[in-house]
Amino acid sequence: MKLTKVILVLTAAALMLFAACQDSKPSFAHVKDGKFVCQDYPSHFLGTNFWYGAILGSEGRGGDRARLEAELDTLKALGLTNLRILVGGDGPDGIPTRVSPTLQVEPGVYNDTIFRGLDYLLAEMAERNMKAVLYINNSWEWSGGYGMYLEWAGAGKALIPAIAGYVPFMESVSHFVTNEKAKELFYNHVRHVVSRTNTVTGKAYRDDPAIFSWQIGNEPRCFRADSAGQSAFVDFMWETASLIKSLDSNHMVSSGSEGYYGCEADMDLFERIHSCPDINYMNIHIWPYNWGWVRENTLDVNLPAAIEKTDRYIDAHLEVAARYGKPVVLEEFGFPRDGFLFAKGTPTASRDEYYRHVFGRVVRSAEEGGLFAGLNFWGWGGLAGQSETNLYWQPGDDYCGDPAQEQQGLNSVYLSDRSTVAVIEEASRAMDKFFED
Repeated sequence: MKLTKVILVLTAAALMLFAACQDSKPSFAHVKDGKFVCQDYPSHFLGTNFWYGAILGSEGRGGDRARLEAELDTLKALGLTNLRILVGGDGPDGIPTRVSPTLQVEPGVYNDTIFRGLDYLLAEMAERNMKAVLYINNSWEWSGGYGMYLEWAGAGKALIPAIAGYVPFMESVSHFVTNEKAKELFYNHVRHVVSRTNTVTGKAYRDDPAIFSWQIGNEPRCFRADSAGQSAFVDFMWETASLIKSLDSNHMVSSGSEGYYGCEADMDLFERIHSCPDINYMNIHIWPYNWGWVRENTLDVNLPAAIEKTDRYIDAHLEVAARYGKPVVLEEFGFPRDGFLFAKGTPTASRDEYYRHVFGRVVRSAEEGGLFAGLNFWGWGGLAGQSETNLYWQPGDDYCGDPAQEQQGLNSVYLSDRSTVAVIEEASRAMDKFFED
């Protein structure tokens, strides 16, 4: 055989081996032709909110790695492979309605125990081929968020809605997107988080396929109706997305938006945000009780109307998504227990019917190859116990799906909620048949 031919054969073999090795590596989720694409992950998914995962993964106060591993095993077995997780809270501990322990206790000063808890969580998720949506900020007070950055910037004490009222709170945090110092403190936090290296795996976050996407914040809102304020909000969202991409070109970026109701009831504002080329897919949230679609004493009576409004809300955002070829994820939705009760073991018939409908829509979209690509229900309570004395979370209580400002058990799905878990299992089995090898 001539030398030239030998070289060509060896080169072809080397290229084939390189391609095989590349194909065997876990890949980063991305969007192509309106679908999520990932070598080892389906284009449509079922998931939940697990905001307290980093705290649970820590070895400090609030940590419980045995419970974390048990929760992840359960979630994986149920087919819930996408977890939406808070990177960490902001500000000092001991503030009413704020979850603790927090991650960023002062600007640029971190409780590394929580960071290492997040490292451990991501490592455990990677072993189970699960993906994390990591949100970095929060409009609301329960993890610090906007109000804490404004306080650090010298704009006054962060308000607590349960004490000051929601109108004063929203007016206060509306200044975040126009406060340059507050935004710069947040951008510094973004740089620190996204540039981190995992202490468990030794892998830089930007190189970790267990991260599905970085998310700008939990329900980022403008809180303003004026055009100048809304333009500043759009600029903030675009700038944050661009910053994240400059630090990490491997992962997707998402907004964390509620959709229409999180955009001052202005679909144009939602579209302006999500037309950003650095925001890879669209988020929506749906809260029938919070938005007045159902009432405490008429949950079952108002359920059909709530389902109809849910469909209209999803469809309206899918129309926007179609113009940009981006998938839509319903990453928060919940429904109270029957009778507006909170205790574990109380019935969930209305919730189950509502879940069955929403899960069914994603399953049908998977079958049809549609843009409605995933869901994360709010939220996973799993194995959490309930305090016999505290209706609202207090330090030392178990973490569940409901953060500190809400009644514990309001929207949480516990493993003992067998009828709801059965709805999840049914949807997971239906989804599996579309992605079997």
